[in-house]
Amino acid sequence: MSGQGLSEIELQIMWNRLLSVVEEQAQTLVRTAFSTSAREAGDISAGVFDLKGRMVAQAVTGTPGHVNTMARSVGHFLDVFPIETMKDGDVFVTNDPWKGTGHLYDLVIVTPTFKDGRIVALFASTTHLVDMGGVGQTPEGRQIYHEGLFIPLLRLANAGDMNEDLLAMIRANVREPVQVIGDVYALIACNEIGSRRLVSMMREFKLADIEDLSEAIIDRSRRSMAEIIAKLPKGAWTASMRIDGYEAPIDLVATVRIGDEMIHVDFTGTSGMSSFAINCPMCYTEAYTTFGVNCLIAPHVPNNAGTLDAVRVTAPEGTIVNATHPAAVYARSVMGHMLPDVVYGCLDQAMPNRVPAEGTSNLWTLNLIAGHGLTGIGSKAGSAFMVNSFHSGGAGARPAQDGLSATPFPSGVRNVPVEATEAITPLVIWRKELRQDSGGPGRQRGGLGQVMEIASREAAPFGIFARFERVKHPARGRHGGGNGQAGRLSLASGKELPAKGLSVVPPGDRLIVEMPGGGGMGAPAERDPEAVARDVRLGYLSAEAAKRDYGPAGD
Repeated sequence: MSGQGLSEIELQIMWNRLLSVVEEQAQTLVRTAFSTSAREAGDISAGVFDLKGRMVAQAVTGTPGHVNTMARSVGHFLDVFPIETMKDGDVFVTNDPWKGTGHLYDLVIVTPTFKDGRIVALFASTTHLVDMGGVGQTPEGRQIYHEGLFIPLLRLANAGDMNEDLLAMIRANVREPVQVIGDVYALIACNEIGSRRLVSMMREFKLADIEDLSEAIIDRSRRSMAEIIAKLPKGAWTASMRIDGYEAPIDLVATVRIGDEMIHVDFTGTSGMSSFAINCPMCYTEAYTTFGVNCLIAPHVPNNAGTLDAVRVTAPEGTIVNATHPAAVYARSVMGHMLPDVVYGCLDQAMPNRVPAEGTSNLWTLNLIAGHGLTGIGSKAGSAFMVNSFHSGGAGARPAQDGLSATPFPSGVRNVPVEATEAITPLVIWRKELRQDSGGPGRQRGGLGQVMEIASREAAPFGIFARFERVKHPARGRHGGGNGQAGRLSLASGKELPAKGLSVVPPGDRLIVEMPGGGGMGAPAERDPEAVARDVRLGYLSAEAAKRDYGPAGD
């Protein structure tokens, strides 16, 4: 059958089956990837697309920055490689920040799926790579040309024959060729598994194509979004948030307009681009803005082209959230992860007591390195390594619950276990625990950040490429709640380190990373005294802070 005239039961079964297909696709990537960011943190995405380039289903495993940029990226591939030119065994690739996921360190792989000699669908996947050359995982680049190997939309495989010239080019430009090329093949493998499972499903249900099924899924999601938006208050609301930035503080400004069937978010008024690599391409701005809106208004509507099209995102070119070529963009997540909190400042005015307080928002990712020219010369530099380890501060308090501690909202990546970092580097993580008193006080307390203490087993120097936010401008509380505690980077010997750029930890010293906490919600005096006593008993709150912040409730 073609897919027309599907019953409600058939549609739901096939929809759920598609979700299982893309989840197996994602798990294949996680299980075959070489880098810790994919294996341990799930910093990936996977999805199936129809022949119009529309995302039909996405895997639950993954991050909004990868999923929602991937959803738009496939259309760019079709502009260069039309459907009618694709062959069985073709594989396409790019890391173009403006047509992929926002920076060079993510690869997007697209694979056509053929059934009985006819193309029926496309699978796409992404993952963050441990290296892509250039200056490394640091915001110190000033143009995209500094940041690494730029791969335009290219054929990675032509009818099953790998593009060995491209693979050789990648190997020659990265510090960790085994990990990077291993991840390339993992991406290919996961799309191949998705294709096999889809063809198997189509044979089982006697589907000649998935176009009608795709149309039914996307249309139903679009109609669900329209029904939800129709019930929201109509109007326009503006909010702003100031963050640390590099050269100067950055103002993120958003206006949310709720119409009859669509929500429009515009970032006019936001600061201009930075000379450092914290600029955010529009694809990444759109990805996290849409995610933030849909988390609040439609958390149960499946994410696909129909859902994403209900939220329109705009920003003037040249602002830090619509960076133009050749701006440096490696650390675009510093801006992108802040955008849901800015949008929530608008929506709190439209729908009071529905949105959380501000959280740490951006990840406190530990980009740890050592090697010649980075941390010393020759043998004095210690064993060479480069490792990317995701960690998180506290989330903002919710209207009726405390904020989640050490939680990476909105990114969705998992913290990398310390054992994984210790296994592949000469580093030792001496301490990793929740940071006492870091959550903002309130009727609901903000989530706690973490404290980590790191040293080298070799008593050799090692470095950290820092790009941390919420150091000068902590997460703000909402409706009378207090701010979360700001973050801090220092040495055990007492020296404070800058939160931006490369810092070297001397031999024998230890790096101390204190991550920020989330803002509180509501007046602290309204907090249940039993909740305060529990926080003190569990070590979340010191007795001194309890008395200072909660008054009689903290006695």
